[in-house]
Amino acid sequence: MLQVRPSEARGYADHGWLRSHHSFSFAGYHDPQWMGWGNLRVINEDYIAPGMGFGTHGHRDMEIVTYVLEGNLAHKDSMGNIEGIPPGDVQRMSAGKGVMHSEFNHAPDGVTHLLQIWIEPNVQGVEPSYEQKSIPTDQKRGKLRLVASPDGAEDSVRMHADARLYAGLFDGTESARIELAAGRKAYVHLVRGELTVNGQAIQGGDAVLAEDESSIEVTEGKGAEVLVFDLSA
Repeated sequence: MLQVRPSEARGYADHGWLRSHHSFSFAGYHDPQWMGWGNLRVINEDYIAPGMGFGTHGHRDMEIVTYVLEGNLAHKDSMGNIEGIPPGDVQRMSAGKGVMHSEFNHAPDGVTHLLQIWIEPNVQGVEPSYEQKSIPTDQKRGKLRLVASPDGAEDSVRMHADARLYAGLFDGTESARIELAAGRKAYVHLVRGELTVNGQAIQGGDAVLAEDESSIEVTEGKGAEVLVFDLSA
């Protein structure tokens, strides 16, 4: 079973310094039909204005993945990490028993565009931790490259969650497939461009929710950048 959710169906908030599209209920956007999919809880597509950002705030018992598309995100947390996250990097923060952090766009004249992703952990109360890795473009070209997983396979960041996240870039005849075990769900978020997912054509910002599918196949990309989630039910 496939369900397409168009980009324009997402929640939206404009705070002036921050514009955000919410794939699932978040903050002031609430829709009981869109509380998550499997153990995927949040995908926020954020645009942070120059010199602005999220002041110090806390999280607990959540796996948080940040995927920057344009600009650079400055991260600082109570574990002592002070990092810049550029496009091509994948950052994972396990909030565990509690962590404080801030995120800013320090550029004087450029917007930072990113996806912030929350996945529910399969263990609670762990020590908070942080990991960041650079994923070269050629490793995503025409492939679904594993970028986050429970076991750190294939040099992915490691999450305390029963989920796998793949990223890929597709044009023309490039295609890729991942197999799904019985009982798994999948969520495909097209960051930009055009793509066909299991025969369904979508455009940037659209998503495909999959249940009772044996695989996910992506084809017919046009400037496509995509994230594919293999999720527990």
